[in-house]
Amino acid sequence: MSVKPKILITSAAGNTGIPTTLQLLEKGYPVRAFVRRNDHRAKRLKDTGAEIFVGDLYSIADMRRAMEGVQRAYHCAPTAPNGLHFGTVFAIAAQEARLEHVVMLGQWLSDADHPSMITREVWLNEQVLKLLPHTSLTVVNVGWFAENYFMGVLETVAQLGILPMPLGDGKVKKNAPPSNEDIAAVNVAALSDPAAHTGKTYRPTGPQLLSPNELATVMGKVLGRKVRYMNVPESMMLKALKIQGFDETMPTQLRFYADEYRRGAFAVHAPNTVVKELSGRDPDDFETIARRVMATRPEAVQTFRAKLKAIGDFMKILAAPKIDPDAIERRRDHVLLKTPTFVRDSQAWRESHDPEAGYIPDHPSTFEPQEIAV
Repeated sequence: MSVKPKILITSAAGNTGIPTTLQLLEKGYPVRAFVRRNDHRAKRLKDTGAEIFVGDLYSIADMRRAMEGVQRAYHCAPTAPNGLHFGTVFAIAAQEARLEHVVMLGQWLSDADHPSMITREVWLNEQVLKLLPHTSLTVVNVGWFAENYFMGVLETVAQLGILPMPLGDGKVKKNAPPSNEDIAAVNVAALSDPAAHTGKTYRPTGPQLLSPNELATVMGKVLGRKVRYMNVPESMMLKALKIQGFDETMPTQLRFYADEYRRGAFAVHAPNTVVKELSGRDPDDFETIARRVMATRPEAVQTFRAKLKAIGDFMKILAAPKIDPDAIERRRDHVLLKTPTFVRDSQAWRESHDPEAGYIPDHPSTFEPQEIAV
């Protein structure tokens, strides 16, 4: 009887780490789940059959121990600053352990000259992993996750019927959002059969290209109420993220992703058949994703008290002082380029990501204030 190789999952308690771990366990693979703490998410993975490794992803000593006896790994950088440090630690340990195959969670925007420092670090991590002489690589370049539409705004959506995001014109179809589970299915396919996926780069998407208005309509259907999209300025998004406790580095980077969204970068090569081809099943549509998310999130339950709280939280965001992301980047000593390039202005990106898609004309957006009804 053949013994299946042990697979290490980094960021195993994260949005893609959990479903990747669970799907591998379903296929009978031994999995070591690298987590930061022993919390309820780690317990769920342990109860399902994963071996739990608690450690520091930025520590070379911990990463070396995590890779002992491992043949393959999922490289998923934490959603935090210092991603390049993590990637270097991972690459050194992978080289020493002579891993046979790595699946890396990349970015659809990945490019050497992107305005986002984090995105450039993702590109650099990929180049380093390609240099490992004993390890083959598959890259999963995800665009704008479906999960992003619920990050920090679900309370406002559920309680006030507003989807406030800086995504530009509400009528323009700009993204085919993939579920965490479908991203995981692509990861699992590549981890299960390295020979078939070595050297490949995949971009999983959902089944439909949707506009912000359509996304709001689906959310309303799931919630049983009317929800409308509100195009808000980036400054409002940045203030909301700060109030909700996100590290201040993240808003400085997310502004670039919102800009890319308005420019139409996530509409390129979307939707596609990657999930179907690699997993054998159709990708989740946005309604399925929304129902799954809202069934587990307490802020989606509509009550009078929750509505009052949502109004108060919304007013706090409006009243909060404006954030200067450029000043934050200078203070945090981010590596800044003199002439950064958004991806659809980058010939290298267009040629490497989807040469047949062409250069789709931009859809410039202007912010128009909208009346807020609560």
